[in-house]
Amino acid sequence: MATVALTAENFEQTVSGEGIVLVDFWASWCGPCRAFAPVYERASEKHSDLTFAKVDTEAEQLLAAEFDIRSIPTIMVIRDGIMVFSQPGALPESALESLISQVRALDMDEVRKHVTTNASS
Repeated sequence: MATVALTAENFEQTVSGEGIVLVDFWASWCGPCRAFAPVYERASEKHSDLTFAKVDTEAEQLLAAEFDIRSIPTIMVIRDGIMVFSQPGALPESALESLISQVRALDMDEVRKHVTTNASS
């Protein structure tokens, strides 16, 4: 599956539904971003049931600012509309596969309960 280019216009619609969305915040001038791109692309082909998206931080500066992106690449994972992971730095292929497995294994009822508890504190 090809990656989806995220913009301010389609971001919310893309990440707010059911399922797992991986988001790669990147820029064309960033060497680590370019090195990570083929790893990310291979994972998108291997996991066609997930949405793999990219945010060009140069073109989408407001979106990058909204998520306080200070280092690229930054990988963010959203499951069922809830951000469950965000970390700067390119991941090796094995770490990306491990991350995907861990996100798939999450008990989203527990995650929602935790989010609700923290929001009311």
